[in-house]
Amino acid sequence: MDRIFSGVQPSGNLHLGNYLGAIRNFVRLQDQYECIYCAVDMHAITVWQDPEELRQSTRELAAAFIAAGLDPKSNVIMNQSQNPNHAELAWIFNCVARLGWLNRMTQFKEKAGKDRENASVGLYAYPNLMAADILAYKATHVPVGEDQKQHLELCRDIAQKFNHDFKTELFPIVEPLILGPATRVMSLRDGSSKMSKSDPSDNSRINLTDGPDAIAQKIRRARTDSEPLPSEAAGLEGRAEAANLVGIYAALADREIADVLRDFGGSMFSDFKGALTEVAVDKLGPIGEEMQRLVADPAYIDSVLADGGARARAITAPIMAEVYETVGFIGS
Repeated sequence: MDRIFSGVQPSGNLHLGNYLGAIRNFVRLQDQYECIYCAVDMHAITVWQDPEELRQSTRELAAAFIAAGLDPKSNVIMNQSQNPNHAELAWIFNCVARLGWLNRMTQFKEKAGKDRENASVGLYAYPNLMAADILAYKATHVPVGEDQKQHLELCRDIAQKFNHDFKTELFPIVEPLILGPATRVMSLRDGSSKMSKSDPSDNSRINLTDGPDAIAQKIRRARTDSEPLPSEAAGLEGRAEAANLVGIYAALADREIADVLRDFGGSMFSDFKGALTEVAVDKLGPIGEEMQRLVADPAYIDSVLADGGARARAITAPIMAEVYETVGFIGS
C-alpha cells in the first residue's frame, strides 16, 4: 500500500479552515493509504513558542485529528519530536540541499519579512526538515495545498540529488496528492483575507471548539453584501464575502457550488445564513464536543502520541540504517 505523510503545525485555535483544508481530507484518505499524521512541533519552534502553550496546542491538534474521525490504531498519529530521525535526516539534507534552492523559497521571505537577519536558521532551513519528515518514511504521496507546493518540489529535488550523488535509488520521488478543488476558507469579516487564528477578531473565524450558539452568532455577523445570491457561479465574481460563504456551505455539505447556487439563487443572505448555520452546526458540533472531551484527558492524548511515536520510529529506523550505510557513517 502507498504511504502518506502529512503534518500540521500545532499553533492553537484550530478553525474551520484547518478542518476543510487538511483534517477532513486526512480522514477521507485513511482507508486508501498507510497514513502517518504528525503535529509538527519541531517546525513550530522555528519561531519562538511558549513551551506550555506548545504542549497544549499539540494535544489540541491530536484531539482534533481523533475527534474528526482519524483512527489512532490504524493510522500513526504522533508529534514530530517523538521521532529524532526527523532531525537526523534533516541534517543530512542540509548537506544535500543547495543555498540557491532555499533562497528561492517564497514562504521564508513572507514569514521573515523585512528583518531577515533576525530570522532563525531553523526558519530558513524549514524546507529541508519538511523533506526529512516525508522521506524518513519513504512516503510515496503527500497531500498538498497551494502554500506547500514549492516545498514539495524541493523535497523531490533533494531526493533526486541524494540518489544521484550516492548512486542509489534509496528515496522515492514523492508525488503530490491533489484532492480536487481546494477549499480556501476566508475570514468571515474580510473575504479577501484567509481565515486565521492570528486575526484579532474571534468573529473572523469559526473555531473547531465553538458550540452551536457561537457558530450561529458568527455566521449571523459574517460580512455580506446587499445583493441576493446569484444563480450561477459567474455572479460571485467581485463578491468576495458572498463567494466565501457559498464556498463554505458547499464544502461542509459536500456539494458543488453550482448546485448550491441553483438552490439558493435569488435568496437574501438572511435566509442563506440560516441554512449555512444548520449545516455548520451539524458537521462541526460533534467534532467540537469530542475535542473538548479529549483535551480534558491529556493522559489519553499523550498515550496516543507516545504509541504513534513508537510506531513511527519502527518505520524509520531501518530506513535511517540504509541512509547511514549509504552516506558512510559507522553505527546505527
